[in-house]
Amino acid sequence: MTTPPSAFPDVEKLVVDVLKADPALAGVTVAAQAAAGFDGTQNAVLVNRRGGAWIGDLHVDKPLIEFEVYGPTKTAAHVTANAARKALLATMGKQLGNAFVSDVEEQDGPRWMPDYLYRGANRYLCVIQLSLDVF
Repeated sequence: MTTPPSAFPDVEKLVVDVLKADPALAGVTVAAQAAAGFDGTQNAVLVNRRGGAWIGDLHVDKPLIEFEVYGPTKTAAHVTANAARKALLATMGKQLGNAFVSDVEEQDGPRWMPDYLYRGANRYLCVIQLSLDVF
């Protein structure tokens, strides 16, 4: 087995860039963490690497990407969740930074989940696994 890279690609940044470039998400805040003043009622997609695995022999990183999708209403959050999913699922076969997306698989979502940190939040969660061939 080969040794994993000293650092995985910054997949959160790669995914944030993909989502920010999608016209269907214009006007939606896309980030790896909530901005100051965030209260869960804004149109937002928070992108987090939830885990994954390095497959050494293949030089493949298989990160699990979680979207926390918020909106002013439950319907708005659902529409945004579907737009974010569509944008990331469309990356299969594309180059993202120093990685090639060889597979994209939805693991869960969109799933309604109340947010106990932000009382007024309308939140959906999605989890998508990427297979990134790292160069």
